[in-house]
Amino acid sequence: MSALPVYRWRLAPDGYATRRQLRARGLRPGGQGVAAQLERPRRRRGPLVAYLYRIDLAKPVRPMTPGRWAALAKANAARRICPQCRTDAGYVIPTSLDTCVPCAYPDPADSPRST
Repeated sequence: MSALPVYRWRLAPDGYATRRQLRARGLRPGGQGVAAQLERPRRRRGPLVAYLYRIDLAKPVRPMTPGRWAALAKANAARRICPQCRTDAGYVIPTSLDTCVPCAYPDPADSPRST
């Protein structure tokens, strides 16, 4: 069993990158395992850990196909439909409300008054 090399925060050698850094370069890990890790010590909890991958073994990001674009558009459209009134809210419905704002906070002035 081989242990991963551990580097202190911001002291990793050249040739390694995190997933986000790879993505910014248009790359992905491409099936390779974690090559090293960064650790940032914290006072009262365990250290923050970031996994590093070798840049030379990374592969280019796969391009989006028309089918993937269609699936993404359909998923985003579903997040905009209010489950209560079934209308397109025009924005992504917050999970804290689970409905559009007009359904979550109906205006009492719109309701008929009983006099």
